[in-house]
Amino acid sequence: MMNKTKISTTILLVAAIIIIVNILSENYFFRIDFTEGKEYTLSKATRDILKNLDEPVTVTAYFSKDLPPNIASIAGNLKDMLSEYGSRSKGMVVYRFVNPNEKETSEDEAVKAGIQPVMINVREKDQVKQQKAYLGAVVSTGSEKETIPFFRPGSAMEYSLSTAIKKLTVKEKSSIAFILGHGEPDLNEMMQVYTDLSVLYNVEPFSMSDSVEIPEKFKTVAIVRPADTIPPEHLEQFDNFLSRGGNIVLALNRVEGDFTTATGRSVGTGIEDWLSRKGITMTPSFIIDANCGVVNVQQQQGNFIMQSQISFPYFPVINRFSDNPAVKGLESVAMQFASPISYSGDSSVTFTPLAYSSEQSGTVNAPVYFDVSRQWTQNDFPLKGQVVAGVLEGKISGSAHSRMIIIADGDFAVSGRERGAQVPPDNSSLMVNSIDWLSDDSGLIDLRTKEVTSRPVKELSDGVKSFLKWFNFIFPVILILIYGLVRVQINRTRRIKRMEVNYE
Repeated sequence: MMNKTKISTTILLVAAIIIIVNILSENYFFRIDFTEGKEYTLSKATRDILKNLDEPVTVTAYFSKDLPPNIASIAGNLKDMLSEYGSRSKGMVVYRFVNPNEKETSEDEAVKAGIQPVMINVREKDQVKQQKAYLGAVVSTGSEKETIPFFRPGSAMEYSLSTAIKKLTVKEKSSIAFILGHGEPDLNEMMQVYTDLSVLYNVEPFSMSDSVEIPEKFKTVAIVRPADTIPPEHLEQFDNFLSRGGNIVLALNRVEGDFTTATGRSVGTGIEDWLSRKGITMTPSFIIDANCGVVNVQQQQGNFIMQSQISFPYFPVINRFSDNPAVKGLESVAMQFASPISYSGDSSVTFTPLAYSSEQSGTVNAPVYFDVSRQWTQNDFPLKGQVVAGVLEGKISGSAHSRMIIIADGDFAVSGRERGAQVPPDNSSLMVNSIDWLSDDSGLIDLRTKEVTSRPVKELSDGVKSFLKWFNFIFPVILILIYGLVRVQINRTRRIKRMEVNYE
């Protein structure tokens, strides 16, 4: 009778614990994230956005079913993330999943919302066929909506969702300006940069004049590839802007090349002297790098003229970046005719390098003749880690704290109207991230490069591979042995108790 009472009490106790845990889980959400970059933990920026929501936000995810595991996992990750969004926002974020492949009306709904299908390869019965898949979402509140057309595997999902929510719910956007008046490119020559920045900011051109100061509404201004001499009055306005706590992104050419004459020369606009007074020196020489881009060259072969691509060390490809949010996560920025940056200022400001040339690089003083047939050797690249971008911060001008990012190539983010070409994605990201880091206090910039990184086993070291192999083999055996020993001890204790005289 006593045993039955104990069993009933135990069952009721377990049931009560389960009920209490479920009740608590409705109000208190937590998750343990063991990933290196905390990919599955919502950032403070996201939590702040969700905490300040004034009206409900609906996320409609259009995801096809029966997809390959590596792609189908995106839907699972998104569902987990949206569940946490709902919990953190106290129900202000709700979501639903729609399979557009199920019926034509759902597919039309997805396409009208701006989500286009992608074709993916699916293996079926030893054959590979293409399947139409939808992997996007629509974020809406009231009559406003924002479309996320595609989630790629490993993408910064939290950044896309949080940015879309902030864009819909932000009351007033901050303003940033692109300076004009010294031969700088128009905004339509940087359309990708303009499009990306317009999500969170009012992006405006500002033509400088001697009598009008840079308006206080601008928190950050960008000076991109000035080609004409900048008058002292305008340089003084830049100082006044910094003295108010404003921030500047400066992309500057100290050298340029002319392919019609195959020559390169140094250039000056007056801003290099302004930088020098702040301790920044941008040497008027060409960085050459073994890790470089290519140029198209016409070569005579018999009676034919053939187009061929050759490596051109004067176009360095930058792959080394610091951990600063402005450059963190970037993989490759292609530059044209970059120059090295150095700092020799005082302790009132600090200079932090952001991007470097490769381990095999060098410099060539201007002027220079571009010999495309030259056979480059390792001896031509005796330098390493030359700084091509950095941030100066502190009391740059006046007593206010301000920041200035300097990039040693004025053309890296400019596509050019005459070429109509697109710049590489990381090129525009470098400009967008730089402005975003200087302008946005929410911390969303840290999420732009927060991706789920793939780490294939073949890329691990032999020691790590060996450890994982033996760990996977031995650990389950150890668990079984521990369980067995515990069971033996429990049974032994029970037998001893049963042998006692007063045992019931």
